[in-house]
Amino acid sequence: MKVFMLGWEFPPFISGGLGTACYGLTKAMSNLGAEIVFVLPTMLEGEFASHVELLSPAQASRMSADGFGLPGLKNVMFRTVSSPLQAYSSPETYHHRVEQSTKQKQAGSRRNIVELTAGPMYYAGDIFAEVYRYADEVARMATNECFEVIHAHDWMTFPAAIAVKQTSDKPLIVQIHSTEFDRSGEHVNQGIYDIEREGMHAADKVIAVSHLTKQIILSRYGVPAEKIDVVYNGVDQNGNGQLRSWETGISKDEKIVLFLGRVTMQKGPDYFLAAAKRVLEVIDNVKFVIAGTGDMVHRIIEMAAGLGIGHKVLFTGFLRGEDVEKVFRMADLYVMPSVSEPFGIAPLEALNHDVPVIISKQSGVAEVLKHVLKVDFWDVDEIANKIIAVLKYRPLHMTLREQGNFEVRKLRWEDAARRCVEIYNETLIPV
Repeated sequence: MKVFMLGWEFPPFISGGLGTACYGLTKAMSNLGAEIVFVLPTMLEGEFASHVELLSPAQASRMSADGFGLPGLKNVMFRTVSSPLQAYSSPETYHHRVEQSTKQKQAGSRRNIVELTAGPMYYAGDIFAEVYRYADEVARMATNECFEVIHAHDWMTFPAAIAVKQTSDKPLIVQIHSTEFDRSGEHVNQGIYDIEREGMHAADKVIAVSHLTKQIILSRYGVPAEKIDVVYNGVDQNGNGQLRSWETGISKDEKIVLFLGRVTMQKGPDYFLAAAKRVLEVIDNVKFVIAGTGDMVHRIIEMAAGLGIGHKVLFTGFLRGEDVEKVFRMADLYVMPSVSEPFGIAPLEALNHDVPVIISKQSGVAEVLKHVLKVDFWDVDEIANKIIAVLKYRPLHMTLREQGNFEVRKLRWEDAARRCVEIYNETLIPV
């Protein structure tokens, strides 16, 4: 099977679950023998490398057809398009950049040039114009590639995927890792919604990462149920074993409760802090770690200070690679109070590191995990009660840790990849 895959996040640059999912799925598909051409916005090399070594465009052009030189990705070729399209976590945040672009578009601005700073990239022009410019470049690139199906991840790649489908007449599969309703609640950006809807309706098949996401696609985007398949994410099995917390300067008798994810409305960091306040009224020897960046960071820092718990909350900023491994190994408990979570890979990673987990019922991963504690994201009293229970009662902590780790080992990327290949084959069957 030859696949033309479109994504906009992949190691070494990961801001969230999308990059992790693209890496896990692509690696597993490669191991199954699928040949993949993975197209990305321009990849940069340097200090941010984490999971795999990516090659520059010049290096990639010299690669042999079997993808020689990419560990674990022997059947994957990377193609790059010069574009600063990127994920949510830049200092100029995703929603701010989209809002600026929308305002410029509504004002009739002709400035569609994307400018770069010396550091992280941000948009000074029209993000939507860049998405369609990127689509034109990818469509031209695809004419020189040999493939049987197109697989596109999330909205920024959809115009490109549709263009490739039109020029190649190959079936299109779009995978929905997150919708605009997950990211923005009821205050969706109409331009993004329109692109998402167009992509789903143009596709031959739509892959949702959970039944929760499938229901949103059905009710909000009007996609026929028979067109949607649910394929759960997996997790890479890696090393376990707790890292003693005093190596970080935290007292050795303190417990660590971890929030790891984008610090945005969608992820519920404010509910995490509200619960932390209640926990600290009962247990004092606890530190709450918030690992991530996002548009709510300053608000959450001020909230911690306002609650009088600033000395008990640590902000790490964005973590990648070995730092993510380290913070999981430090943690006594991981909490994901997401308001709307299409799936949620971080709880799988926590369990994979023997860390007990509390997750919101409003998450797709709640469909597949049984040995975790589940709460409504808004019920901070219940979140606090469950945190206290896990930290105080060792039998509960050990049961969640051991049974959760056993359970997560059944969620393999190989199974997700195999199902994706089956979906590909279904689209190739003559009608």
